[in-house]
Amino acid sequence: MSSIKHHKLVSPTEAAALIPNGATIATAGFVGIGFAEELAIAVEQRFLQQQTPGDLTLVYAAGQGDGKERGLNHFGHDGMVKRVIGGHWGLVPKLGALACDGKLEAYNLPQGVISHLFRDIAAGKPGLLTQVGLHTFVDPRYEGGKINQTTREELVELMHIGGEEYLFYKTFPIHIALLRGTTADPKGNITGEREALPLESLAIAQAVHNCGGKVIVQVERLTDRHRLHPGQVTIPGILVDHVVLAPPEHHQQTFAETYNPAYSGEIHESPGTCEEALNLRTLIARRAAMELRRNAIINLGIGMPEEIANVAYREAVLDQITLTIEPGGIGGRPAGGLSFGAVSNAEAIIDQPAQFDFYDGGGIDQAFLGMAQMDAQGNVNVSRFGNRMAGAGGFINISQNAKEVFFLGTFCAGSPQPLIENGEIRMNGDNKKSKLVHNVEHLTFSGQYALRRGQKIKYITERCVFQLTTSGVELTEVAPGVQIDRDILPFMGFKPLISPQLSVMPIQCLKPGPIDLTLKPYGTLADRGSEVSRPHIQTHSQEAVN
Repeated sequence: MSSIKHHKLVSPTEAAALIPNGATIATAGFVGIGFAEELAIAVEQRFLQQQTPGDLTLVYAAGQGDGKERGLNHFGHDGMVKRVIGGHWGLVPKLGALACDGKLEAYNLPQGVISHLFRDIAAGKPGLLTQVGLHTFVDPRYEGGKINQTTREELVELMHIGGEEYLFYKTFPIHIALLRGTTADPKGNITGEREALPLESLAIAQAVHNCGGKVIVQVERLTDRHRLHPGQVTIPGILVDHVVLAPPEHHQQTFAETYNPAYSGEIHESPGTCEEALNLRTLIARRAAMELRRNAIINLGIGMPEEIANVAYREAVLDQITLTIEPGGIGGRPAGGLSFGAVSNAEAIIDQPAQFDFYDGGGIDQAFLGMAQMDAQGNVNVSRFGNRMAGAGGFINISQNAKEVFFLGTFCAGSPQPLIENGEIRMNGDNKKSKLVHNVEHLTFSGQYALRRGQKIKYITERCVFQLTTSGVELTEVAPGVQIDRDILPFMGFKPLISPQLSVMPIQCLKPGPIDLTLKPYGTLADRGSEVSRPHIQTHSQEAVN
C-alpha cells in the first residue's frame, strides 16, 4: 500500500454506515463483472446486525448476481429494499422472490433504457424518450413494466410526437453509487485496467454526484500516482467521495474467474481446443450458425445463443463476422456462463450506454436470442413464467432494433427431451410442455410490431424452424427423423402455416464433426440500409399491437 495517505479511503463498514434509510442506490455490473461485491456484503451485514439501512430503492441495468448468493442477492432481505427498478431479474432470485410475494415494489425496464437513464439523470433531464419497449409488457397500455400488484406508480408514459409513438421513461434522484474499479490514486481517480468492462460506471457516478449524493468505489489496489494515460481513468476523482480497498476474494474479474488477462486486453489469447458435445444445445446453435452472414455485426444473447460463438470458432469463421455483447464488447470471442459479458481478444470495449446507442439506432445486423415461449402471433416471452421473474435484460432493445432476429430454444421445456441418433431426431417419451403456445404469458417481443418495422424473424428449435410472415407463423424446415403430424403439430398451441418450400434441416447439424460452415455475404456498409428496412422507423398507426 502507498505511504501517501489516501484521504478518501474508508473501510467497508464505514462505507455502509454512510447509506441512510430510504436512500436510492445505483449499482453497476454485468453478472459478476464490475460488481462491487465487498460493498454489497458490508451493506448486507449492517442491515442484518442493525436493521439499517432499510426501505432502500435499488436501481440497476444488467443482471448482477450468480443466481444464488452473490451480487444483488445480498439485498434480498425483507425490509431492506422497498423498491427495485431492474433490467434483469433472473440472476437475483432472492429479490425476485420478494417481488413475486408483493413484499417490495418492482419494475422491469429494458437494460439499455436504464443505462441511458443514468446519463439523463446526470444531465438533469426529465426523462428518456425512445421507442424501445413499445408493444411489450413495458408499454403502459400493457403493464408499464410493473411486476406485481404492490407496484402502482407509473414510471413510463406513452407519448405521440410527429405522428409517431414513443415511450417516456421518467428520471429520479439517486443518492448512493456503489461502483468498482482497479486502482485509485489519492484524489480518487479510478482506472479499470484489470476490469473486463467499464459498464455504466461513469454515468452512474455523474448522476449521483449531480444529485448531491455519495459515490463509493471499491478497488483492488492503491497508488501514489497513476502511471496510465489519463484517458484510461474510468471514473474521475472529482466524482468520487470514498474509496474502499477490497480483498481478492471479493474482487474477482468475473464470478467464474479470478482474473483472465485476455478479458482486459493484457494478452492476446492463443487459439486452443474447443471440445464439442453433440446435444440439442449444440444442434440448435449449429443450425443458427448457418444463418450467420459474412461482414455482419451480430449480437449473441445469454444462454443457448452463447454456443454460436463456439460453433463459429470451431468452424474458423470468427474472423468473418463481428460478434458484440450488450455491455460493450466488440469483436473477439465472447465468454459464457458466469463470465458472460467478458470477451477474449476484443477489438474494442466501449461503455454500456454507448453500446445501446449503437444497438437502438439499428446498428445490429443479426441478433441471436433465447426463446422461452412463442405464440401464434410470433410473440416471444423470455421475461416471466408463472411466479418466476426472469426479466428482459437487453432483450427488448436488441430484438426491436436488429435487422434480423433469430430466436433459439428447444421445442419443449423440461424433460424428457428428444435424442440425436444416427443423424436423426428421435422422440424420447411424451413431453407436452411445449414452448409454442396460443398466447405467451408475458409479452417481451411483439411479432406484429416487428413485421411493421420490416424485420426478418426466425424461430429455431431442434425439431424444426419457423419464420414470421404477414400471413402468420410458417413452418419452413423439419429435422431429419421428425414427422410433422406426430412430433410437431400435436405439441403446439396453434396451427402454423406450412411453407410450400418446406425443406429438411441440413443433416450435418445432427452429426459429429465439422459442419463446413461457409458464410454468404451480408453486404457492405454502404448497401446495408437498402437490403433491410431500418427497424427503428415506425409506421403512423397509433393502435396497440396485440
